[in-house]
Amino acid sequence: MNIVGLIHPGAMGASVGSAATHNANDVLWASHGRSPESKARAKRGNLKDCETVARMVKQSEIILSVCPPHAAEDVANEVMENGFKGIFVEGNAISPARTREIALKVQKNSATFVDGGIIGGPAWEASAGTNFYLSGPEAQTICDIFRGSPLNACVVSNEIGSASALKMVFAAYTKGTTALLTTILAVAKKEGVLANLENQWGEAFTDRTYSQVARSTAKAWRFEGEMREIAATFESAGFSGGFHEAAADIFSRLGVFKETPAQTIGEVLEELV
Repeated sequence: MNIVGLIHPGAMGASVGSAATHNANDVLWASHGRSPESKARAKRGNLKDCETVARMVKQSEIILSVCPPHAAEDVANEVMENGFKGIFVEGNAISPARTREIALKVQKNSATFVDGGIIGGPAWEASAGTNFYLSGPEAQTICDIFRGSPLNACVVSNEIGSASALKMVFAAYTKGTTALLTTILAVAKKEGVLANLENQWGEAFTDRTYSQVARSTAKAWRFEGEMREIAATFESAGFSGGFHEAAADIFSRLGVFKETPAQTIGEVLEELV
């Protein structure tokens, strides 16, 4: 049994924190500076408010970092600056190389590092089928916290970077394909052949594609950073990152839908073309 601190209860993080309550003594969070939406999600997840990150870190044996990719280092630095010596779980969509860099900083501060990669949507229910892949020497310790919860946690290996790599290569296809389809539709509309493309695709594939693209707009602002992390992963492995740099550009342009997601493909294409 452990005391777990969560940074932060976003759409995904809150569900991860809630899943941890199945076996942890307490799951803590820090409300200072957070939005009313974050507070509502924390309440739904039965998280205990410590008000400040400093107070939460001092009480926690394990810290779960679940935040947008751009904030990964800032979160780790803040936790280490507050003297944390427990297990730090880096659960963000970042490249293996960046994960290893953060691991070195954490270990330099005499804390333990576990690499994590979340695949799937918010894990409020087991039916979501969300997986939390973990790697590193203490990965099993973290896995046990989620035993019997809606979040399926499993160990990839003892090597830091493995969980992040799995997350990157999986999202390279799922989210990368969404960006590609979005771009295809925009080009077809601009060239005046969208109706012809729909006919060639057929009704079923067209409907699935339109739904997939419209749904992605709610998180496009976040996917941009993830695509750049994937590009960096590809380049580190000796391949071109161009596929996913282009995907990042598309998601960047769709970032305008952050507060009000697109309801139709027409809204998406109107923004792009």
